[in-house]
Amino acid sequence: MSSGTTPWVLEADGIQLQLGQRRILSNVYIRVQTGQVVGLMGRNGSGKSMLLQTIFGARPVPDASVRVNGAYTVPAYQRPGLLNYLPQAPLFPDTMTVVEAAQLLRVDAYAALASFPDLQAQLPQRIGELSGGTSRLVQVLLLLHADTRFSLFDEPFSGVMPVHIETLSEAIQKVKTRKGLLITDHRFTELLPLCDVVYILHNGRLEALTDPVQGLRDRGYLVN
Repeated sequence: MSSGTTPWVLEADGIQLQLGQRRILSNVYIRVQTGQVVGLMGRNGSGKSMLLQTIFGARPVPDASVRVNGAYTVPAYQRPGLLNYLPQAPLFPDTMTVVEAAQLLRVDAYAALASFPDLQAQLPQRIGELSGGTSRLVQVLLLLHADTRFSLFDEPFSGVMPVHIETLSEAIQKVKTRKGLLITDHRFTELLPLCDVVYILHNGRLEALTDPVQGLRDRGYLVN
């Protein structure tokens, strides 16, 4: 954190994105601060991934404003130690070992995987040799433990075994004491209990839900 208990604040607004005749994002505003898990909900194709890409800086959008503690920061990924991002696609080459991926991120691999002893035996393995779910879990854990103020995760629970979801959720809660996390995932029931703030993206517009459980029920995301 910046000083004492003062949180770092990441904000993005003025984000407009249109593909052909379809408006994907319309004047979106979102805010994440250290000490928070912010959930980004929405249907397939609603633009969640594009929003994360825009905040990170991988997708240039005219007039988009991304600010950290009020200072304009575009593209955000160029600022060392600010944020990292897990896309839906694999983050590391298949030929890279888990240890090499950890070294690239300047992370202690053993510490990052400490809650998953069965994964530590796979540290010398290449990413491409791991199952899809195991590879995803390893990538999330390495990014969680990397020394950044913020982490953006696109479908971090994808393919991860249910038996590992609870332990991963505990790791997320622990890490949020020192960083801010923006997470989108279709496993709403697993993501929702982690969230301090929940946004929903619908028809290009982003809305903060004052009552996330009821709001998601009303929109058909939760059935009971």
